Amino acid sequence: MRDSSAIHPRDPRLDGKHMVVACSREHLSQLIEDYKRRPFNDAELWAGKIARAMFWHSGEVSEEQLAEETGLTPEQIERGVTWQNNEIQRRRRQSGEPDGGPEERG
Repeated sequence: MRDSSAIHPRDPRLDGKHMVVACSREHLSQLIEDYKRRPFNDAELWAGKIARAMFWHSGEVSEEQLAEETGLTPEQIERGVTWQNNEIQRRRRQSGEPDGGPEERG
């Protein structure tokens, strides 16, 4: 199924594809419907590609390396990073954590 949150740990060709397993035809139908309702967000996919590259380089990678390893353009990298930052802020708001993270609680 198409899924912008699905990032394969090693094979970029499998990014954006979520394998589903169901115990019955009815269950499979429900899974398909669930994924159809979930929007595919390119920026979310790009954020995942960036995260994978950062992981394999222990968080230290040049912009050039990042573009080469992810296959993304500088604009796509910027949009992926922005999406990730917005997602972090959204999750913090949902949990009641200050926007700046634990260090702001002093």
